[in-house]
Amino acid sequence: MNLSLVLDNIRSMQNVGSIFRTADAAGVSKIYLCGFTPKPPRKEIDKAALGAVDFVEWEYQDNLKNLIFNLKTKGIKIIALEQHENSTPYTSYVIPNTNTLALIVGNEVDGISKEILELCDDIIEIPMHGQKNSLNVAVATGIVLFELIK
Repeated sequence: MNLSLVLDNIRSMQNVGSIFRTADAAGVSKIYLCGFTPKPPRKEIDKAALGAVDFVEWEYQDNLKNLIFNLKTKGIKIIALEQHENSTPYTSYVIPNTNTLALIVGNEVDGISKEILELCDDIIEIPMHGQKNSLNVAVATGIVLFELIK
């Protein structure tokens, strides 16, 4: 599977570094850093990434809507990881009959905007059972990435 990640306005450099490290372990082909997501080289990213920024292709895109349109024209299915009334639990998600997916993960506080969610082909979520109903974005990304490549 050709799997890309899209980081939408991630604020923490440590989360970005952790996601790079997990993306390398999961065989992600590319990471798109969007909005105000910090970009390498930054020592805070490198500390968490442990060198993964050198092995995972990445690029910065300031306009996420344009990126989504461009990916879709290439036949890439866009999946958002977000708690939403129309989301499917990640364990029940049926991967589309395609070998190219892009997974969008959003801001640690605000998540993915409604406007962006409307552009996505599918929305998946990790069911929550605790009181906070939330996971760190890097942790959530890792859980879902390894389910998608399973």
